[in-house]
Amino acid sequence: MPGDPRPIGVFDSGMGGLTVLKALVARLPHERFIYLGDTARLPYGTKSAETVQAYALQATRLLLDHGVKMLVIACNTASAVSLYLLQEAWQKVPVIGVIEPGARAGVAATRNRRIAVIATEGTIKGGAYARAIRKLMSDAEIVQRPCQVFVALAEEGWTQSPATLAAAEHYLGPLFRSPSAPDTLVLGCTHFPVLAGVIRETIGGAVALVDSAETTSLAVAEALARAGLESGAGASGEAAMRFFATDSPERFARVGAIFLGREIDPASVELVDLRPV
Repeated sequence: MPGDPRPIGVFDSGMGGLTVLKALVARLPHERFIYLGDTARLPYGTKSAETVQAYALQATRLLLDHGVKMLVIACNTASAVSLYLLQEAWQKVPVIGVIEPGARAGVAATRNRRIAVIATEGTIKGGAYARAIRKLMSDAEIVQRPCQVFVALAEEGWTQSPATLAAAEHYLGPLFRSPSAPDTLVLGCTHFPVLAGVIRETIGGAVALVDSAETTSLAVAEALARAGLESGAGASGEAAMRFFATDSPERFARVGAIFLGREIDPASVELVDLRPV
């Protein structure tokens, strides 16, 4: 039976969502992907819900104009405030966010029912992770920490710097040394997986570390199968990727390589302009 060769659209406020793309490519090597980073307007985490919703509609419209068969919101802030809006707006195309898969993985991992979530200010204020976790585990004890500085450190490539270690200690040290420490930490921002080494050093080896990029890739694979949208076994074994950015393709390629885990040719990054919907 022939598959569906159309690409999967992935968007984020910038480069952090490339950690989701990396996980998607690893899990779905036969698929094609279009990634859009709204680098001209990052970060989304400090903006109002209404502004992020408008940006999300513009980004997904552009991806749909390029014929994608599924939309993946590779941004926790946009997932928190825009998922249901986008699902309503684009009913003919499945829309997957990163929060519900991350919440499911956090609930599955915890043993003492204490779960910590670190994310941007916007994601924490919206409370989407807490709602998603409590929907699955009503008596969970949830601690949320906004860690906005982590975003800047990740985008500078400071994955093992003294500044990053100091920030991790500031945000997480006291929490995970307390007698009532959570046994699970959900990385509620797609920038944070590149800082996992420093985070692990701070919280210790016994804490379950949940990367929403990995759990989202599984959710996407399952959704493709349910909808009959898989590309099919006859497709190329090497996932094809196309990149769009709204500002500075050169910086996108340079910094994006940190998150994607492979080099990005600046010439392969197309500059686009997102127009109001």
